[in-house]
Amino acid sequence: MSLNPSPEETPGLRRRFIISSLIVAGIFFVLALRLWYLQILGVDHYRELSERNRIRYLAIEAPRGTIFDRHGTLLVDNRPAFTVSALRQEVDDREQLFQNLGQLLEIEVGQLEERWQAGRGLPGYRAIPLLEDIGRQAMEKVQEHSIDLPGLLVEVKSFRSYPHGEMAAHLFGYLGEVSEDDLRQTEFSSYRSGEMVGKTALERMFEEKLRGSAGQKRIEVNVRGRELRQVTTRNPLPGQRLYLTIDANLQRVAEEALGENAGAVVALDVNNGEVLAFVSLPTFDPALFARGVSSDEWQELIDNPQHPMTNKALRGQYPPGSTFKMAVALAALETDAVKASTKFYCDGRIHLGSREFRCWKKNGHGAVDLHKAIKESCDVWFYRAGLEAGIDRIASVARRLGLGEPTGFPFGGERSGLIPNREWKKKRFGTSWYDGETVNSSIGQGFVLTTPLQLASMTAALANGGTVWRPQIVQKVVNLEGDTDWVLKPEKLTETAWPKESLQAVQKAMESVVNDVGGTAWRSRLEEVRFAGKTGTAQVVRRKSDEEEKAQEGDDISYQYRDHALFVSYAPAKNPQIAVAVVVEHGGHGSSVAAPIARAVYEAYFSEEKNEDVWSPAQQ
Repeated sequence: MSLNPSPEETPGLRRRFIISSLIVAGIFFVLALRLWYLQILGVDHYRELSERNRIRYLAIEAPRGTIFDRHGTLLVDNRPAFTVSALRQEVDDREQLFQNLGQLLEIEVGQLEERWQAGRGLPGYRAIPLLEDIGRQAMEKVQEHSIDLPGLLVEVKSFRSYPHGEMAAHLFGYLGEVSEDDLRQTEFSSYRSGEMVGKTALERMFEEKLRGSAGQKRIEVNVRGRELRQVTTRNPLPGQRLYLTIDANLQRVAEEALGENAGAVVALDVNNGEVLAFVSLPTFDPALFARGVSSDEWQELIDNPQHPMTNKALRGQYPPGSTFKMAVALAALETDAVKASTKFYCDGRIHLGSREFRCWKKNGHGAVDLHKAIKESCDVWFYRAGLEAGIDRIASVARRLGLGEPTGFPFGGERSGLIPNREWKKKRFGTSWYDGETVNSSIGQGFVLTTPLQLASMTAALANGGTVWRPQIVQKVVNLEGDTDWVLKPEKLTETAWPKESLQAVQKAMESVVNDVGGTAWRSRLEEVRFAGKTGTAQVVRRKSDEEEKAQEGDDISYQYRDHALFVSYAPAKNPQIAVAVVVEHGGHGSSVAAPIARAVYEAYFSEEKNEDVWSPAQQ
């Protein structure tokens, strides 16, 4: 055989060559066909996939500024939490996505659809939060099954946390998503849909300082949304820190003392108006709003007959009852007809025309001067003193003590209460004022209404000699560098130079209320610190008959018809530092219900080491 045989001599080799050529040609044909499909028929689909393999811009929310009490105790903080969000442009089959996620985390698909619809108003580049504040285990499940959950993004966000639970919730306020109405306002021009914003109280008032500055990160992702690399990051700047005037321990003690009752407790520094405790119960859990309150949770709060969403210390308006008697006493002492030594005889009632006005003590107090009238809360003495003073003079004194007008508390939304006079009634009802209405007003009933904050301001003014201070709640604001950005400046609202003998007569009588046998708050006295006060029982409805009052004493009367219990006080009786006002809705008697709450506040306040000198008998 030659080295170069002819094809006729190697028929098998020729056959194999032909077969190999056909196979190679077939492969090239398939490749050409695939290339034609990719470039011609599938161009739109693969262009979309290519575009998805791109840079993703994600906002990094700034942690809100933290809030501390006057001693540096942390009251409001932030905590990291996992959020599952959806990027709309990367979700092809929403129903299948929600079904997969629902099965994975055992949640209803309808819940996911509801959140999706709620987020449709967000800009296209913003992720829609579907599940917020999920646990680590749930987060890991989502991460592990990310192939089956295209378009989902797991983020770490900052949520408000409250180390002391529901304490002082009305003071802090709560957060919520910025609304469309908000976005139309100039102050929210830098906000975007879906961002959280302070809605009430301190969170709203100091929104600009608490908000901080958001950051941003750019990441490169593949077609399945998996992060390939982080391109750049701009770190967020946390918000500034607030230092409040309140004492966290005092706040806690006051809330615990009020217990399950509805009402308010306000404690003020009598020398500058700083708020030391600010209680409104029942309260709410601000953490619900931090993560997004559900419609059922919101409805439950709204339907609660004790109105937990109402700040009772600021917006609750109550007849002051006998706590109003100090204003009436000062008004009467401004006349020539009444002095501190003036005695009126109390046999349990007075008559005006055909009407009878009774004292709380049915058999009367006998001969009563101002000291005994305040100490034992004799209604008849104040009926007669009020008639001598007249309603216009009573109203003037009450307003000089801080009643009947907003105190200027920084939140806004404060109620003004009501201090009536002749002019007011003429404008309101078009009728004249009657002596019977003066009698009712003289014991803090009738048209008279006050807020717990106003009662605290009035009591502080009685304690400090006549100055009504604007109540202040924020001591200072500290920026990121540790510098003070804003500091409290005490502000006087009114200052009255009461005659020394008149003011001292009222002060000594208030001291007797608590510390002398027969005083209406004698059972709440403190052996270590003498404090001065005045009890009050405010009727919710008309003056009751003897049978109705007997029924109330046995707790047979319905809750909503029971009297409010009040107590106003300051301590120490000499050289006062703190004033406390307590209102217990439908609590009954101020002496048995409200006064012990104030006592608990004083025990906590004066037990601190910084006040040890006050416990000394030499200071009493």
